[in-house]
Amino acid sequence: QEQLAESGGGLVQPGGSLRLSCAASGFALDDYAIGWFRQAPGKAREGVGCISGNDGSTYIPDSVKGRFTISRDKAKNTVYLQMDSLKPEAPAVYYCATDPRPPMVVRYRCAMTPAHWCQGTQVTISS
Repeated sequence: QEQLAESGGGLVQPGGSLRLSCAASGFALDDYAIGWFRQAPGKAREGVGCISGNDGSTYIPDSVKGRFTISRDKAKNTVYLQMDSLKPEAPAVYYCATDPRPPMVVRYRCAMTPAHWCQGTQVTISS
């Protein structure tokens, strides 16, 4: 069974860091682009970046560039979203998703037709 399992959410203070993990089972992330998204209550889902599981190329939008980093561990079949210098904002649920066209997704700024979605994890930034 193909699944994505996400972990690492929680409560963090403004200015702090958090790392989210997106682990795949039943399929290889090498064959996919993996995108990260967040959605706050009452707001549209927002993309915060993506990575090619093939060559590791990434796209990070200006809204989080310089603070968010995406990486992959091929041996663990896992992708990470490292979030630094977190800003105080509304709590959001963060999601990872895959798309089977890794170079094209990154080239077109993470425009995805998801094949898999994880369950989502809550991130709250508050003092």
